[in-house]
Amino acid sequence: MTVHSARLEALRATLADRQLDGFVVPLTDEHMSEYVGDYAQRLAWLTGFQGSAGTAVVLADRAAIFTDGRYTLQVREQVSADDWDYVDVPATSIADWLAVNAASGARIGYDPWLHTRSWVDQAGAVLADRAVALVAVAANPVDAIWTDRPAPSPARLTVQPDAVAGASSATKRAQIADWLTEKNADAVVLSALDSIAWVLNTRGGDVDHTPVALSYAIVHADGETDLFVAPEKVDDTVRQHLGNSVRLRDRAGFADALAGFAGRRVAVDPAGSVAAIADALEAGGATTLPLRDPVLLPKAIKNAVEIAGHRAASRRDGAALTRFLHWVATECPKGGQTELSAAAKLLEFRQETGLLLDTSFDTISATGGHGASPHYRVTPESNAPIELGQLYLVDSGGQYADGTTDVTRVLPIGEPTAEMRDRFTRVLKGHIAIATAIFPDGTMGGQIDAFARRPLWEAGLDFGHGTGHGVGAYLSVHEGPQRIAPPDHPSGQALEPLRAGMLLSNEPGYYKAGEYGIRIENLLLVVPHAVAGGDPERAMLAFETLTFAPIERNLIDPALLTADELLWLDAYHAKVAEIIGPLLADGEVREWLATKCAPLG
Repeated sequence: MTVHSARLEALRATLADRQLDGFVVPLTDEHMSEYVGDYAQRLAWLTGFQGSAGTAVVLADRAAIFTDGRYTLQVREQVSADDWDYVDVPATSIADWLAVNAASGARIGYDPWLHTRSWVDQAGAVLADRAVALVAVAANPVDAIWTDRPAPSPARLTVQPDAVAGASSATKRAQIADWLTEKNADAVVLSALDSIAWVLNTRGGDVDHTPVALSYAIVHADGETDLFVAPEKVDDTVRQHLGNSVRLRDRAGFADALAGFAGRRVAVDPAGSVAAIADALEAGGATTLPLRDPVLLPKAIKNAVEIAGHRAASRRDGAALTRFLHWVATECPKGGQTELSAAAKLLEFRQETGLLLDTSFDTISATGGHGASPHYRVTPESNAPIELGQLYLVDSGGQYADGTTDVTRVLPIGEPTAEMRDRFTRVLKGHIAIATAIFPDGTMGGQIDAFARRPLWEAGLDFGHGTGHGVGAYLSVHEGPQRIAPPDHPSGQALEPLRAGMLLSNEPGYYKAGEYGIRIENLLLVVPHAVAGGDPERAMLAFETLTFAPIERNLIDPALLTADELLWLDAYHAKVAEIIGPLLADGEVREWLATKCAPLG
């Protein structure tokens, strides 16, 4: 019996002891975070799955793991089919699967600190027809058998200076106070870690790649705020920064504090806060208002200082990436390099900037068939040699105090095939279609997603992930509420209007299972755009590309590009050469870049 099989059996025994017929294990934490600390990696511990999104459901005689199209290959490599059924979402929801597989009258446990009330209500409604009950547990049964579970991170809070943030915490809290007055609310609970970090102009080190601290905040209608955080995380510098209007309270006392709002109206985000928060408020006599986190939009719409910071971060990051691309083109065809050695070399180039604080996610360093898994994560066990005839895909980013980056490039190791060039060029055409889009203010990301797919659709092809996600300002590399994705994307973020100041990725791709993967990713800024002769009453928007690094010309079939697409590509490469060239100290790398950026048209 494997270690993960033994853990599954131990969980089943614990469920039986608690008179539960099943249990739901999501990959998140009590803040509904996408990336979580080691202490919250319950799904990985139970199943072996290393992806960043998924859920497991365990019944007495059956178990299933739910993942989306990004992890179709990865989940099958990491999770045993002997123990688990593989279920694709959103095609099949957890509730739909339980309605078919759980016996009538079954009691299915869930941890109310790991699920939103929206999920509980919607899943409960589906299961009611089968007389299957969702049961909130007081203690997570996975934690009961995870005897060597890591402790939460002890990392301290740090200050994000106003000069980098672009607005003081006092200003931001005053804006929330105004919002509360408008909503006739007494307070709002902030549980999203990046929202708290943005409002308070603090950062932390509790989650790999995302500079946040485990905490909760309650902002009151007068702007005063209670910050619930472990006392040992706060030093005098942070105390002085927060000032007297932010009361420091122990994070361990947060749940009990929710009982102290009797008779008051408290806003709680139904999509981003766990069910336990609203449950505790209402049990204490408060009225909960299901309102969206008021920080989401201000955080997503970058101010002038944040935009300037991102430009600076993009320039230095682009220079580091360009040095790496030159290294790959020079060294990898010689043999002897692997996915891990390449990832280490890229990290070395970024570290040499002297300003890198972290990577913004685990670098996707994928050669050959590994590139066909969009969120592949190289491990010592999966580490593959980079060999001639393959495509090498690298998706990576850096965390700098002034900005968060995310960029993907693909290089051929040796001579690419005609099919590789065709597919790469179609992905490039889709990338250009997004980069050059002009659209009315109020357009949603879901309305332009098809621009990126049309060149692939015309060849009977597609890709199974969204085209773009929001990006934070030295915060989460995946930031809502905006997204470029099909209108029916399960997050619902594809229906968020795009607004000037938002940052998004532009990353169409193509994946051939077992052979190669292609993705071209730059970051974009939504900007106002004047159209000559257009309706003066209709505000228009466009995208400005902020990422600068060469796009591999040896993978491009110019015959597939239109004249306008060639003009865009040549103009983009001219700007890459102009911005990145002077940052390269090595003459050989500068000459290589000049060659890569020469006009193709």
